[in-house]
Amino acid sequence: MISILFIVLFVLFGVGAYQARKKLPPGLSWEGEQYPACHCEFLRDLTWVDAHGKSHSDQQIMDAVFGMIRGARKLILMDMFLINDFAGAVTDGMRPLALEVTTALLARKDELPGLRIVLITDPVNTVYGGLANPYLERLRSAGVTVVCTDLDRLRDSNLLYSPFWRVLLRPFGCGQGILLPNPFGAGRVSLRSYLRLLNFKANHRKLIVTDHGERYSALVTSANPHDASSAHGNVALRFSGPAVRELVACEESVPGVAQDLLAAWRNNESGRCPESTVTIQVLTESRVKEAVLRELRNAGEGDRVDLVMFYLSDRRIIRALIQARQRGAGMRILLDPNKDSFGRVRNGIPNRQTAAALVMAGVEVRWGNTQGEQLHSKLLLLERADGTGFLLLGSANFTRRNLDDYNLELDAAARGPSQDKLFVEAGRYVDQLWSNHGQKICSLEYSRYADHSLPRRILSRWQEVSGMSTF
Repeated sequence: MISILFIVLFVLFGVGAYQARKKLPPGLSWEGEQYPACHCEFLRDLTWVDAHGKSHSDQQIMDAVFGMIRGARKLILMDMFLINDFAGAVTDGMRPLALEVTTALLARKDELPGLRIVLITDPVNTVYGGLANPYLERLRSAGVTVVCTDLDRLRDSNLLYSPFWRVLLRPFGCGQGILLPNPFGAGRVSLRSYLRLLNFKANHRKLIVTDHGERYSALVTSANPHDASSAHGNVALRFSGPAVRELVACEESVPGVAQDLLAAWRNNESGRCPESTVTIQVLTESRVKEAVLRELRNAGEGDRVDLVMFYLSDRRIIRALIQARQRGAGMRILLDPNKDSFGRVRNGIPNRQTAAALVMAGVEVRWGNTQGEQLHSKLLLLERADGTGFLLLGSANFTRRNLDDYNLELDAAARGPSQDKLFVEAGRYVDQLWSNHGQKICSLEYSRYADHSLPRRILSRWQEVSGMSTF
């Protein structure tokens, strides 16, 4: 009996070790060239509370997405983590983004039947095969190519559970059922949906590429066309130029995308930008982390570092932030308080534990003033004493799962003169969040959600290391 148990444990350990470190599918963990941008624009969705306690929002991102859809004539390529109306415990105040995006795509396809539309998304939208997604089904029926990412080909981040699932549970597959309630909203699903969910992995990318006149344009964002996410604070970068070609190539590498599905647009005419002073670089998975660490290690006296982040828990990035502050860099860090998750109350992990460490090291931290929504942005802005700027934004939270080659992530990095409109607008966004100009109360002081609990700090570290968490 002991020998059988030993063999089982040995097999599980071997499977876990291999699946956590196996070779990535070709094309993932990509660091692109720094290409000149023909056009570059910063967009944001801002939510705030007025002096009377009433919530307001000013949204730009999804309206820009709809404009790109309406202007497309040859190609619409979307990769969106969430496209559903799952609302959890949220009951009102939602914009029906999943319906709006679906309607916009169907309308453009009806106008131009020859238009190629490719939508790449994550299995969470069907609760891992447990429910039919009406939006995806409507799109498929209209001739849209819908790709559900094959997550099994990615590395496993949940070190304790995933080996057990791969050996003993994965062979049973995943189908529809009625045994258990949908963990995300209405309907019922099978136990197998829950068991697959516990692997905690995702195609977390959020982007769109379309043709625009003679050129192709891209928009990289932290926002989802997801009803219950419609009030979240988010950021986006819209650009055209040669970097769009690399973005399309990166999407060809998503597990589940058929070979040569996007081959006709791989070398799209994205335009030359000889007079551009701003460059764009496409980064995916762990290459995002490498870029962040490089920039922070070079930050010092006279530089300013601004970070707006939904989840911040990666230990190397936290150390790099503290070290930059110790070298004299100015620093403003805005974090989501991790108290709201689609109508459910959360315990503040990991951001409150991260903030405590940062504040103890002399870093200023403020909280997003969330009222049920989330400060969902993922943005790093550096303004250097030499007059140059660096802006990074996209899908990646600064956590182990997002930055260590487990999830699929994609960010865009912009570099150029800090006085360029792109960096000025990004700076104004951070200024508004930090300073609450015009009685728009976007953020709160650190003491509002300060948490120095030792048990929660230990739990936060354990969840980060083991992968037994959703961050």
